[in-house]
Amino acid sequence: MGDFSQNGIVANLHDFSIRSTEQIEKDLLKFSKERKLELILPCLYSELEGDALPNIVNEISKTKYLNHVIIGLDQANKAQAKKAWKFFKKLKTPFSILWNDGPKLKKLDKELKGIDLAPKQMGKGRNVWYCIGMAIARDEARSVALHDCDIKTYDRRLLAKLFYPVENPLFNYEFCKGYYPRIADNKMHGRVARLLVNPLLTAMEKTIGKSDYIDFMKSFKYPLAGEFSFRRNILPELRISSDWGIEIGILSEMQRNFSPQNICQVDLADAYDHKHQDLSLNDETKGLSKMSIDIIKTFIKKLATQGNSFSRETFRSLKATYYRSALDMIDIYRSDATMNGLKFDSHTEEEAVELFAINIMKAGDDFYVNPMDTPFIPTWSRVKSAIPNFLEILKDAGDEDNIKSVIKVMSVVIHFWRIAIKPGWPMGFASINKTPIFCLPGNPVAAQVCFRLLVEAGIQKRMSASKTDLLKIQAISRFEQKCKVGRKEFLRGKLKNGK
Repeated sequence: MGDFSQNGIVANLHDFSIRSTEQIEKDLLKFSKERKLELILPCLYSELEGDALPNIVNEISKTKYLNHVIIGLDQANKAQAKKAWKFFKKLKTPFSILWNDGPKLKKLDKELKGIDLAPKQMGKGRNVWYCIGMAIARDEARSVALHDCDIKTYDRRLLAKLFYPVENPLFNYEFCKGYYPRIADNKMHGRVARLLVNPLLTAMEKTIGKSDYIDFMKSFKYPLAGEFSFRRNILPELRISSDWGIEIGILSEMQRNFSPQNICQVDLADAYDHKHQDLSLNDETKGLSKMSIDIIKTFIKKLATQGNSFSRETFRSLKATYYRSALDMIDIYRSDATMNGLKFDSHTEEEAVELFAINIMKAGDDFYVNPMDTPFIPTWSRVKSAIPNFLEILKDAGDEDNIKSVIKVMSVVIHFWRIAIKPGWPMGFASINKTPIFCLPGNPVAAQVCFRLLVEAGIQKRMSASKTDLLKIQAISRFEQKCKVGRKEFLRGKLKNGK
């Protein structure tokens, strides 16, 4: 049972357990007739073989309001990518798979690297960024939600509640953040949120001074939750962090671009458990140690852009203030755990706090060494400005990989894939039990060219109809056009008054 608390900064939408999941889904189904919904699932191939994702897919397959699912597949070879298509076929909802390790995405990524617009490191941030690009390229959804694929306690009610605030046409929320209690195995989890983020924000307020940004961040019950929903119009200008600061980075972007009245958080679950990271006491490049450094740097750089200055003395004061605040929080959590009959290990809690305190100084040192370094991946608006047709190419690449996977799974005979014409290169032709399958490109102009040249002729032949020749007119171009040897190119033109 949720409480009634409101902090006055962002709306807190509770779950009073009055409406059933079916009732909420009924509303979403009605909304979806005019306002399409898409879900982004960033995942590792290893998660397909775990316990969490199969249940997630099973729960999502019970929904009727989703129009499309975009899956970002990381760390998968060719054989695993094929298995992934079979796995997600159980969704019963149209879906696309962005195979991040596939040749198509690697080629596009290389093109972006050539103009310094590609994500600078692998990981969830890069995966989410490309999935968002696909959602923009599809240009169909009104609302887009995203959640992790390692949720062990997943129930489809979580997804319905995540979508509802941004999908209801009577609401004005552009962005929704999920929250939940991190209780599992009879103990408290969520150490980075409990023992780093919350006391660090308190320490920053004492050290640097009050600010709207700190008030905003403190208003979220669980700022590190990986569950978000957006109205699609905000995605082109959204900056995504490429490191562990992705959740804090997205919240920071919302604070920068929107009024608090357009932002809310929603109670998603009574219990939530997912894959746990090691503390990694002796290796700052892994686990919660790496996560804590990335998060601290995200906070520092955000506050620096707002005019706050950081000296060595500032970081030393911040570390000391944080340490005292975090130890005080441990006392509170001990009381909370005891009252609720939960196990509580003071040693491991203080061990985490000591590590996070050290990492404040490490993050500060990194800030001094690389003050201009930014963890953000460029916005999709910037990419589109640099390469106007890039999103179309991204969509075509994803569609081509998906079509190929479908065909192979169905044991279809592929007669040819790709032809030497432009536009229309991705055109394919296959058959199953003598039934022809024409695979048209995703680009509208390419699709029209291939249809008129190949599909129309095939249909006429099967109907024993006389062939209709295309209108042919000689024309002289006012420009030179270079063409690859062996490739026929079709150029768009206008016919005026029969000339």
